[in-house]
Amino acid sequence: MERLKLLFAIAIVLLLFSCQREPQTYDLIIRNAMIYDGSGNTPKKGDIAINADTIAAIGNLKIDIGKQELDAQGMAVSPGFINMLSWATNLAKDGRGMSDIKQGVTLEVMGEGSSLGPHKEPTITEDSARLTTFADHFEYLEKKGISLNVASFVGATTVRVHEVGYEDRLPTPEELEKMKALVRQSMEEGAMGVGSSLIYAPAFYAKTDELIELCKVASEYGGMYITHMRSEGNRIEEAVDEVITIAREANLPAEIYHLKFGGKDNWSKIDKVLAQIDKARAEGLNITTDMYLYTAGSTGLDAAMPPWVQEGGYAEWAKRLQQPDIRKRVIEEMKTNAMDWENLYYLAGADQVLLVGFNNETLRDQYTGKTLAEVAKMRNQSPEDAAIDLVVQDGSRVQVVYFLMSEDNVKRQIKLPYMSFGSDAGAPAAEGEVLKSSTHPRTYGNFARLLGKYVRDEKVIPLQEAIHKLTHLSAKKLKISDKRGLLKPGYYADIVIFDPNTIQDHATFEKPHQYASGVQHVFVNGVQVLKDGEHTGATPGRFVRGPGFKKD
Repeated sequence: MERLKLLFAIAIVLLLFSCQREPQTYDLIIRNAMIYDGSGNTPKKGDIAINADTIAAIGNLKIDIGKQELDAQGMAVSPGFINMLSWATNLAKDGRGMSDIKQGVTLEVMGEGSSLGPHKEPTITEDSARLTTFADHFEYLEKKGISLNVASFVGATTVRVHEVGYEDRLPTPEELEKMKALVRQSMEEGAMGVGSSLIYAPAFYAKTDELIELCKVASEYGGMYITHMRSEGNRIEEAVDEVITIAREANLPAEIYHLKFGGKDNWSKIDKVLAQIDKARAEGLNITTDMYLYTAGSTGLDAAMPPWVQEGGYAEWAKRLQQPDIRKRVIEEMKTNAMDWENLYYLAGADQVLLVGFNNETLRDQYTGKTLAEVAKMRNQSPEDAAIDLVVQDGSRVQVVYFLMSEDNVKRQIKLPYMSFGSDAGAPAAEGEVLKSSTHPRTYGNFARLLGKYVRDEKVIPLQEAIHKLTHLSAKKLKISDKRGLLKPGYYADIVIFDPNTIQDHATFEKPHQYASGVQHVFVNGVQVLKDGEHTGATPGRFVRGPGFKKD
């Protein structure tokens, strides 16, 4: 018996010895990580190994060797965050994406209504590149050098302007076929789907049937429809119905950009709208949403004036505003709680409209950071007259902030299982010319605000759920054609390492140009872009393409 016990023990030792694997060498090992893999599951302690641009192994890698090693003790390690609504077109001039990279964003998704292409006339860059098609612009960004990955929807407005211009009319059958062909080409070049922004002219002029026809093309390629709806206020229920109709008729998923309920009288509509979405989802329609984490939105003074006066583009709009009879009519409509267009000025009120962006240096110096009511008083005008004159004098729509929403609704929306997050902003550096204008604090703080204020401090949702919504949930919605959104072997190494105890937004409406803190390290495609909170200068970002992409 003793001999049998001895032989058994020897066999166990030999078996264990035979199972001992050889040490592996990797380009990088992140040690002692608290791994939030993006799935929403409970985090696990472990190591992450990277070779080139890819995650090579995850687990207990103590015997393995990293050519470089990074100790993540006390840190949360997660997939890079996906900004579902980005206006980071500034990457063409400054590819660092500072305001977002410092929050852990590794993918900027653009295309809310307008996209960088396709255009009839080429965009001529500073280095004389000629960019025309949808793909041209993103391939140019990748070649020029950017720190974050980029993706985009093709803009419904962009293809409409390409064929119809800025006129308030239906496209002819021939024009609609050309618009559909542009969507088809863009989908094959890597668009995520079709994006719309329906409160703005000329997008406002598009009828539901037109959008359905464009979305049918995107559907053929597995794309989605994503929309700034016709109303987020007085007619929000009807606007949601339109989204659901488009999803049903075109047979594709649909996402509502920056879900919100604008104007105090509309805050209570959240119950009915969520019921609409739940009913559609129960029927099998994939209706989802995203949001930013503030009770104010930001857009232009065009959202304070009726779309009919804006037909033909800015030049025609400004010309009309200088005609006394038209000006009088516009003022009367600005004072009206409109049901046939989205009057953000009325919903907010002049004392809740903050002026943040001018082209004219004199206007910028005088009025930035003041409310429309304050500026009107300074100019001895009514707020409506002041708004009209500012649009004409500045040569632009003038960027403003509208305070419209309820904090209770913001918290309730965060909990929705289909909710993702987007800044609805660019990705600038807080330096140079940028500091001469104001902006919305979401530019610098949206993602850190989620993880600091709403997760850690107010415990609205747990950290693993927030990370899931920032990463894998968004990647699944987009049907990204390569592997992103999870920490998993074989996936691209887009990784953020942050301190969940200190991550915090600092940007305010009074002082918006302030970076978030708490993110220590960021890797994009396996290359470290942020080290100890500082940019490394690396530009490994790529054009991330949608499900319809066809290689040449």
